[in-house]
Amino acid sequence: MQRRNVLRGLGLTATAVMATTPALAQGVGNAASAPPSPAPTSWKSPQLATGNRLGHCRVGNGPTICVVLHEWLGDHVNWEPVLPYLDPALYTIVFMDLRGYGWSRAMSGSYTLDEATADVLRTADELAIGRFHLVGHSMSGLVAQKIALGAGSRLQSVTLFSPVPPTGFRADEAAMKALNAVIDEDEAAGRAITARTSSRYGAGWLRRKLAIAREASTVEAKRGYLTMFTSSAITGETHGLAAPLHVVTGALDIPFYRGEPLRNAFALAYPRVTFEIIDDAGHYSMLETPVRVASLIEKQLAG
Repeated sequence: MQRRNVLRGLGLTATAVMATTPALAQGVGNAASAPPSPAPTSWKSPQLATGNRLGHCRVGNGPTICVVLHEWLGDHVNWEPVLPYLDPALYTIVFMDLRGYGWSRAMSGSYTLDEATADVLRTADELAIGRFHLVGHSMSGLVAQKIALGAGSRLQSVTLFSPVPPTGFRADEAAMKALNAVIDEDEAAGRAITARTSSRYGAGWLRRKLAIAREASTVEAKRGYLTMFTSSAITGETHGLAAPLHVVTGALDIPFYRGEPLRNAFALAYPRVTFEIIDDAGHYSMLETPVRVASLIEKQLAG
């Protein structure tokens, strides 16, 4: 019973989802038969990965630069709804896809925390980006923390949406089995997605988010990064982080990503961290409340 309660808290049991799940049978097939999503029309001149440089796209040409990373079940496409609400005259936003995802889909690797950190910094170097703001989401929140601590003099601010805390995402054998099922089975993925938005959206939402998840990356990359964020933690001296750190959570997310343990983990590691809650969003605030997310990002960039 205790193990089942843990899985339910992570949104990985059949009982974690309500009436939305049957929509899977109506509009979403297995990953192998799902048609590719159309290419987004709002990305101007995206650059595919080459050598050890991550695939990326610059949006805007303002003097303030921000690097944006993505989650486990989505690539840059998650951020597309936010684009119309960013000011291109004030900011240059560089969206990067990690190895095996999106514009970096052809890049394989070991999918470790150190590799992801090095990839982002190397790409920033090749793009002649000196100091910059950094945004992470979910698993890349862990990557962003590692970057901030290792290259602190380059970071102007760090904003994390529904992030994995510095203690990592600890999962026992049953939880790992359930998380691996998310990679392989549409119904399991649907349960996880629906739980992370408090089961409040309809079939159209689930079809769209599941399509993003399936098209975002290779299976190898999903498995590799799953190992990364369930076996890694931020260690060493964290109290000296110079860049302002702002953690944004969704009130409709599963408890792991919004509860007191997460806040305590961040407060213990980073005494100057600030917190904010989006009342009308779950785990995918950039898809659920894009105007609010754009405003929060620009507030940090302006600060």
